[in-house]
Amino acid sequence: MSRRELLLSIFPWRKHHSKLVLLAGIQFERTSNGRSRRRYLRIHGDEKTAAEALAQHMRARRGVAFSVTGGNRLVKVAGGVLDPNRMYSRAGAEKSYRRLNPEWSHAEIQRALDWLDRARPKLVKALLPPKGGLLFALHNNARGYSAEDEVGISQAGSLPRRAEPHEFFLATNVEDYKLLSKGPYNVVLQSSPEGEDDGSMSRLCARLGVRYVNLEVGAGKLELQKEMMNWLENTLPE
Repeated sequence: MSRRELLLSIFPWRKHHSKLVLLAGIQFERTSNGRSRRRYLRIHGDEKTAAEALAQHMRARRGVAFSVTGGNRLVKVAGGVLDPNRMYSRAGAEKSYRRLNPEWSHAEIQRALDWLDRARPKLVKALLPPKGGLLFALHNNARGYSAEDEVGISQAGSLPRRAEPHEFFLATNVEDYKLLSKGPYNVVLQSSPEGEDDGSMSRLCARLGVRYVNLEVGAGKLELQKEMMNWLENTLPE
């Protein structure tokens, strides 16, 4: 940790500010700490380990973080239940709406999608980093999801901890992947992911050419998540 980061961790109130913001009908806590092209995202309200890791991280690191408030994995948008990591494309949002709102008619789904189409640009503009910056998203998994699920639709992969597949990075930028793949952690590259558009942030960033890294760590593994976050910060350029 640099001297500056040490001082920020001791005196976090000097540049550490938080406020609530509403984007596309979803309430986020927006935390800023100094000037940086780093952006951070915690999109699922039930991923408590990621929430704590991000809160601690932002006391010492520069950047802007958005964390969904509340404790639910799903959110209510345009009157229907939706997975907030499936709303970054109309196709992905439609699949999520149909699965989670089986009682809805076709017309109701289309009205919700039309509303989201109008609200999405402001949401995306707020969450994405400045040109050349990095968006770092944090997730926890407790449903069996692992790097093995992504290998088949990835352009490359490095799995030095294949016996621990639930902890891994997913990168959309080739240069970021090259740096991450030299380290001790699992990482996959999805610069042009295959398969159907699921509306996730990773697919949006890959399509737009935005540097994005998602960190998946098992629920409850706070120290490991913090360790991997700090390693990424010291490995990737701002």
